[in-house]
Amino acid sequence: MVGDKPLVQVKPHGAKADAKADAKPEKAAAKSAVGRNQPMAVRLQACLEIDDGTKERLNCYDEVIKPEPKQKAAAAKRVVDCKFTKEEDERLACYNGFVESMPKLPKS
Repeated sequence: MVGDKPLVQVKPHGAKADAKADAKPEKAAAKSAVGRNQPMAVRLQACLEIDDGTKERLNCYDEVIKPEPKQKAAAAKRVVDCKFTKEEDERLACYNGFVESMPKLPKS
């Protein structure tokens, strides 16, 4: 303490999350339903709750599988191969194709 004031002011953890939730409600809803401790398939399926064809859905997929675009990406054989697709529209279509065909996992 310096005089009667504390050296560090600590904000509660919920303060940051609340501010982000107000800014992007769709993204926050998908994130709050599924945490990073969940399997990749569950996190990818949570992205389906966001409107199709939007940048927000692509960002959701990209948060689960970090993109690593290549100039000439081979045809994707697995969902993780979609990260190599350079064009955003093609990458989104690639993710959608795999994730929509996945069997729905039970919610725990």
